[in-house]
Amino acid sequence: MTTALLVAALLMGFFGSPHCLGMCGGLVAAFGLSMKDVSPAKRRGLIATYHLGRLLSYASLGLIAGLIGTTVLAPLMMGNSTPRILLGLVLVFVGMTMLGAPFLTKLERFGMRFWQVLAPLRKKVFPLTTFPRALTAGLLWGFLPCGLVYGALLIAVVGHDPLTGAVLMFAFGLGTVPMLVATHETVGWLRNQIGRLRLRQMNGAIMMISGLAVIVVPMIMASMHGGGHGDAAPMDHSSHTSMPMPSDTDTTMNQDMDHSMHNMGSNESTTMEHAN
Repeated sequence: MTTALLVAALLMGFFGSPHCLGMCGGLVAAFGLSMKDVSPAKRRGLIATYHLGRLLSYASLGLIAGLIGTTVLAPLMMGNSTPRILLGLVLVFVGMTMLGAPFLTKLERFGMRFWQVLAPLRKKVFPLTTFPRALTAGLLWGFLPCGLVYGALLIAVVGHDPLTGAVLMFAFGLGTVPMLVATHETVGWLRNQIGRLRLRQMNGAIMMISGLAVIVVPMIMASMHGGGHGDAAPMDHSSHTSMPMPSDTDTTMNQDMDHSMHNMGSNESTTMEHAN
């Protein structure tokens, strides 16, 4: 897992959190009303507990997404550049979604059906007066249909392994916490700043550019690297072919010279023996 992906997931959660308020604002208000008779200290503990449950829910979904990517996609992408290209395409897709493209609207509608199926179980956690109920409420909250969550899950799918998917989704959920736990005044200020500076759109544009860079830059580098080898190869080949190779005639001449020198040495030795 790269640090860049982790930061992208965190910023995606933070800059997308104004959208989360539209989906989760009613749920947060309902949780608050159910804790009206709880002491302030316990109330803070319950709020932290159901947000912990939500992050654990996101991490579990990321684990499943990473497992799907590892078992289904990885065998099809070994030994080639497909994982990198797929990651780039997902970043571009998620970036366009953050810019406002309604790609995941139908998926949100499908998720809403599942959310309605969980309605009887959701009613059992109210009122949120105990920590087990708060944790269960947070775990269920992770299944609230949200296009931003689905986009983050796509990044988790093309991650390197299930653990990476879990960490990426946990970081995404962590980015949404400040907006969801802030006071009413702080929420208004954060929403105004993110909207006024168009931070969500800027983050979407950065993700799109990053995705395109992930796809295109290695291709350009490989092309330049390949071109350099192409220029060097003919020089190496010509240097090898220009080296003289011994012929059969040269070999025969060398053998004759060795034989003659051997005979001369033998004759000299015989002459010296007779002289003695």
